[in-house]
Amino acid sequence: MVDVWEDSEVEFEEQINRIVSKIKEAREKARLSQMDLSFMAGLSQNLINYIENGRRTPNLCTLLKICKALQIEPSSLFTVPDTERSSARETIIELVKKYM
Repeated sequence: MVDVWEDSEVEFEEQINRIVSKIKEAREKARLSQMDLSFMAGLSQNLINYIENGRRTPNLCTLLKICKALQIEPSSLFTVPDTERSSARETIIELVKKYM
């Protein structure tokens, strides 16, 4: 029997890593320290550090607080990189050609 959750776990981890990376990039772009962000978001500096270093996964409430403090849209954390979009587009085109 194929374990469909096995592949999903990898995808979830990749998505979480992307989100964390985007949070850190946005913080650095805003020239904020982890302490600055924690103060603005009403979170502990340790939590920001743990999130950025992959030791904690932020819940929805935490993500929303961080996004508000960074003045970014939460949806921006979930966007797919252009390289993946391009790869997906090429795969779809190849499949369409194959079955036409």
